[in-house]
Amino acid sequence: MLRISGRVAIPLREIEIKAMRSQGSGGQNVNKVSTAIHLFFDIRASSLPERVKERLLARSDHRITEEGIVVIKSQESRSQEANREAALARLRELVAGALVIPKKRRPTKPSKGAKERRLKGKSIRGKTKSLRGRPGFGD
Repeated sequence: MLRISGRVAIPLREIEIKAMRSQGSGGQNVNKVSTAIHLFFDIRASSLPERVKERLLARSDHRITEEGIVVIKSQESRSQEANREAALARLRELVAGALVIPKKRRPTKPSKGAKERRLKGKSIRGKTKSLRGRPGFGD
């Protein structure tokens, strides 16, 4: 079980993990050992609550494909186990972000006094700037 919060957890059978060789430099270790991890998680087929699924699918995250599959690649460590834990931690973070219900924005408007103060400040500033100019001949 991958515990996300007190109430939400993902069974490990819903998460597919594949090991492969890492990219980049690293010498013999990179060429011999499959340490990189690709984690796949199908949001639509998961046991997550429907609202969490909807919020996850609505996100514009490059790790979520159009089919609703989360793909996380981890290859920071030289150890397969460390990369596996890092990938699971990223999945936990992604799902935990979708658990938070965003607050609805209530539109507000400035008060009459605030508008008057703003306009008064603008006119004072305008007068100050106009006095900075070069003295005119008939102005």
